[in-house]
Amino acid sequence: MQRGAEPFKPLIEHEVITLGSKLNSWYWAVITLIILAALPHPPSQASPVSTDLIVIEELAQLALDCVHQEYPNHLSHTLQSDADVRPPRELTPAFYGCYDWHSSVHGHWLLARLARLYPHRDFAVKAHAALAQSLSRENLLAESAYIEGKGRRSFERPYGIAWLLQLAAELDASTAPEAKQWRDNIRPLEAALVARLTSWLPNLTYPVRSGTHSQTAFALGLTLDWARSTDDKAVEAFLIERIETLYQTDIDCPIGYEPSGADFLSPCLAEADLMRRVLAPAAFAAWLSDFLTIPTDAEWLAPAVVSDRSDPHLVHLDGLNLSRAWMLEGISSGLPETDDRVSVIQKTALLHRLAGLDGVNSDYYEGGHWLGSFATYLVTQRGLAE
Repeated sequence: MQRGAEPFKPLIEHEVITLGSKLNSWYWAVITLIILAALPHPPSQASPVSTDLIVIEELAQLALDCVHQEYPNHLSHTLQSDADVRPPRELTPAFYGCYDWHSSVHGHWLLARLARLYPHRDFAVKAHAALAQSLSRENLLAESAYIEGKGRRSFERPYGIAWLLQLAAELDASTAPEAKQWRDNIRPLEAALVARLTSWLPNLTYPVRSGTHSQTAFALGLTLDWARSTDDKAVEAFLIERIETLYQTDIDCPIGYEPSGADFLSPCLAEADLMRRVLAPAAFAAWLSDFLTIPTDAEWLAPAVVSDRSDPHLVHLDGLNLSRAWMLEGISSGLPETDDRVSVIQKTALLHRLAGLDGVNSDYYEGGHWLGSFATYLVTQRGLAE
């Protein structure tokens, strides 16, 4: 357990205890006991609701601490002249915090999601205040103008765009009175970015199979969920066609080569988690058999080891453990209940969940500015049907 992670201990302990009760084999029982023994104090017997709330408060605080922290800042910014040399708060006045544009966007998504799911918690008031400060009409029109600037055709494509659409979907689902205005304010930026994706995807001859921001499978999953959440049937149909064209004939994904040293997304698991969104369970089971070799009688896919959480690239592997966990949960949910791979997939997801949550803390800004969003996506089950 890392320094600064103490508020996450109750959820990790609860997950470990749940692991022991769910996994009915002597091997997994021993693994559970080993993990419990490594924890720094005796397991809490608090209810899942109370432990979840402790963690939710801390996740909200991670985002509150950074959405309006301008520096340090990593800009992805094309200069056309001296006039383009301006501070982040002027270039992108809604999303200038949390180190970079996409992290700021999903930090705002975190606040919108947790405030919607837990409207009576103390942090919800602070979350709404932060959202109100950022999501003004003036700020979001400036964001729209920025992305239309010369040389910015590929700005935040596809990762940041997908997270912006997730933010729009959260605002769309909110019943908070002030959220209606924020939803209206973000529509021009949302429309511009949807247009950018839908004009790019037909020209994408090959999917991008990286483990970082450029990966297409992860972004397409988030974008498809946005289309379904907002009931955009036309974009949904377009995305399904593109997904099937790009991925349906894939076989033999080399998951043994994963991870690369700076991955925060799994190329193989992200693709499988995407395909379960577009295929019926029986069809998905058949596709998965050709795509991944998943043992049913042995351990599979150990969590990634993070050697230095102060390194901005090595700490990506904490995000990999979190995203693998939710992708594995998604894959499991897409299979028939009787599929004999479900058990090992669920076991593997739980171990990645434990490893990933152990890395979420505020000790180092390199991870603290973004891992809260990944943990929130996992613990609130955003990737599963709502």
